[in-house]
Amino acid sequence: MRSIDSLSRRGLLLGLGAGGALASGGALAQENTRRMAGPVFAEYPFQLGVASGDPLPDGFVIWTRLAPRPLEIGHGMPSQPMLVNWEVASDRGFNTVVRSGEAVARPELAHSVHVEVEGLEPGRDYFYRFSAGRERSPSGRAKTAPAAGAQVAQARFGIVGCQAYEQGFYTAHRKIADENLDFVFCYGDYIYEGRGNRTYTGSGGTMDNPRQHLGGEIYSLDDYRRRYAQYKMDSDLQASHAATSWFCTWDDHEIDNNWTDALDQDGTPPEVFLLRRQAAAQAYYENMPLRRSSFPTGAAIQLYRHATWGNLLDLNFLDTRQFRTAIPCDGTWAGNCDAVRDSAAQVMGEAQEQWLYRNLDRSQAHWKVLAQQVMVMDLDRKEGPETGYNLDTWAGYAIPRQRLLDRLRERRIGNTVILTGDEHQNYAGELYRDSRNPEGAPIASEFVTTSISSSGDGQDIRADGRRYLADNPFLKFNNAQRGYAVCDITPERWQTEFKVLDKVSDKTGTLTTRAKFAVASGDARVVVA
Repeated sequence: MRSIDSLSRRGLLLGLGAGGALASGGALAQENTRRMAGPVFAEYPFQLGVASGDPLPDGFVIWTRLAPRPLEIGHGMPSQPMLVNWEVASDRGFNTVVRSGEAVARPELAHSVHVEVEGLEPGRDYFYRFSAGRERSPSGRAKTAPAAGAQVAQARFGIVGCQAYEQGFYTAHRKIADENLDFVFCYGDYIYEGRGNRTYTGSGGTMDNPRQHLGGEIYSLDDYRRRYAQYKMDSDLQASHAATSWFCTWDDHEIDNNWTDALDQDGTPPEVFLLRRQAAAQAYYENMPLRRSSFPTGAAIQLYRHATWGNLLDLNFLDTRQFRTAIPCDGTWAGNCDAVRDSAAQVMGEAQEQWLYRNLDRSQAHWKVLAQQVMVMDLDRKEGPETGYNLDTWAGYAIPRQRLLDRLRERRIGNTVILTGDEHQNYAGELYRDSRNPEGAPIASEFVTTSISSSGDGQDIRADGRRYLADNPFLKFNNAQRGYAVCDITPERWQTEFKVLDKVSDKTGTLTTRAKFAVASGDARVVVA
């Protein structure tokens, strides 16, 4: 097993000695050993739960953070490393422990632990837990991916994101925890950066928030750490993480609304905004079940990555924020201007774009998945004869969008499904190079999953949603309630089930299936299932 946090007890003591902590000799060394191995916590240290992520055929990442007082600066921990024990078992009762070890929870990383467990069997369930001193964490379930290239008859996974803490309860997370999924894809907006507000104003008017952020807008590393702690203390979110492994990417609110590259929406000098990005990237790593390959370097963090699920799925997780050029036309809603067709514009950046094309070219999987943040359909959002777009989507970047779709069409890369979030609504539709002038069959299919809680209770369909359906024939479905999606995939068929709640303003919301849409192998048309 590999871990940035994994270190022998002897190595820990040597490290402390090199820093001066053992300068007075063996007695202090023994005292440090005792404090590391057998700490006594004033309060329960695993209040942020456990999580796993990025499953491979032989293992996955397991995560926790020691935080006896999560909302305080320093989270109730001493400013020193702490040993954490971990176990992985083949049964829920931990009668057969197959891997175990020690990791170091370091103060530089908010006492988080990221263990990359290896040597497991492919395509099966495992269970994991942590302990520190006399305290033990809750247990979690994780499933290893099938062996590379193995024949896989079926996969079932969930999609979540956009979970503004203030605007609703996490009932959807409690429900998805019961779905028995292979994994979950989180498309981003795990936290929101804004100050605490008593009310929220959206398309439905102004309403009271059922709960409230602590403090003002977040900028510093301590700010971001406390915001993650407030979110992760939610028991429904903890249940969702403990139920299965997540593949996590970020969108904008993990840092600031509508940021791209080194630019924010307030005109902050880029060098100053990069300091905020650096704090946010570190806090994101500290709180997500990410591998060592995603360890941040300054303001940069490696989040685009590739995974497989046997021969059934090639999963390309994209980052459409970190390398994107500025949002055109000043981000005007339902806007359009010459900058939309700027040949120098980028959504993924050149390196990520070429990485994606290489993955798609060599893929032998039945289904090629682009799991990302912002809509690829060029949806006309403007009422009347003129065309206008949500410019914070691929529609605001016509040339990179056309490049992607041309690549899929010219290389005949079929069975491509794009999974998206950000919109706080459910959508299903088909992708053409230019949807105003569609030519031939659709090139790919897109499913957009609504928010867990952002935008409050919502409604079945808004007036603008009805207009979008009328004005955009390639769009097959729209819904504006909260919830999540479940994808059931076989070699012959992809099905996306949109599950919605009647309300998130209290914890009694009822979950129903609003719609199911399917795509047949070899045919990108989206049809009612």
